[in-house]
Amino acid sequence: MKHHKRVVVAMSGGVDSSVAALLLKKEGYEIIGISLKLWDYNESSRKENSKTCCSFEDINDAGAVCAQLDIPFYAFNYKKHFEENVILPFVQAYREGRTPNPCVLCNQHVKFDRLLMEAQKLGADYLATGHYARIKKDEGGIYRLLKGIDSAKDQSYVLFGLDQNILARTLLPIGDYTKEEIRKMARTQGLPTADKHESQDICFVPDNDYARFIQKNYPSTEMRKGAFIDEKGSVLGQHEGIHAYTVGQRRGLSVSHSERLYVTQIDSERNEIRLGPRSLTYRQGFTAGRVKWIVPDAPNDCFVKIRYQRNEIPVLWTAEGEADSVIVKFKEPHFGVTPGQAAVFYRNDEVLGGGWIENIL
Repeated sequence: MKHHKRVVVAMSGGVDSSVAALLLKKEGYEIIGISLKLWDYNESSRKENSKTCCSFEDINDAGAVCAQLDIPFYAFNYKKHFEENVILPFVQAYREGRTPNPCVLCNQHVKFDRLLMEAQKLGADYLATGHYARIKKDEGGIYRLLKGIDSAKDQSYVLFGLDQNILARTLLPIGDYTKEEIRKMARTQGLPTADKHESQDICFVPDNDYARFIQKNYPSTEMRKGAFIDEKGSVLGQHEGIHAYTVGQRRGLSVSHSERLYVTQIDSERNEIRLGPRSLTYRQGFTAGRVKWIVPDAPNDCFVKIRYQRNEIPVLWTAEGEADSVIVKFKEPHFGVTPGQAAVFYRNDEVLGGGWIENIL
């Protein structure tokens, strides 16, 4: 059935976006594929079978899929925009002792912001991506962002910044399928990306050594050695620069001690990193800023996810001063609360909204 609707599909060069385009074409939409060139990747630094996003190889793969599906394909250079809105905030966060999530920033400021702009220029009614998440419109006309059916691949966490206007113009065609079902469809269709590898690496740091990436590409006098200290302030050793550490980290500390030590706090002003036993990394909650709610009926008693690969935690949140700030209290202490990470609120399978962890309680 012909929909007579035009859809721009964000083509990353992977199997997921390839099948997203395939499914929408089969439904009768008029499809246009778009890829964004985001970063100049050093091929010599890439690990074998690592997955970047939108490298020249990925753009070529996206173009090959579009050619096979007989749909138009365009590629745009957004390297400067990506650097300003994703990489520089990523670098600055590490310099300040926070642990950023560049995938969320990329989705907010590149994949939806810029791609929706390009879609509008092309006269498209919708933007589609290959994210494992779902969008449903309820009887009251509210768009609900839901987890993908495949719990192991669910990507709803990185989409919390989408508002009602964006959700109304977005299609997520693979959210109702498992990864294996997506690969099977791609193989059946003979798509060149059917068995393309994937990983969870930061796309612009293909060897996953973010500290070396920062040192090499964005050196600064702020990145200097300093002291590891214990809870009493005694010096335990020397760190290599706070950009190379994150709260909850145990490996790579190079400090001899009678018990296992973890990073419990990073003080960027004093250039000190506090270490302690695992018990001291358990916290009662946190404050979050720049909070955006997708729906108007977000309950205070809900669940929160504080890392992409972590399970949701039962919490109770309350508004704090600023309209976009909240205090979040766990119902029992939890490990690994890290300033700079996204805190995403859930009600069952629904994403209610999210913000950024600022202070640990």
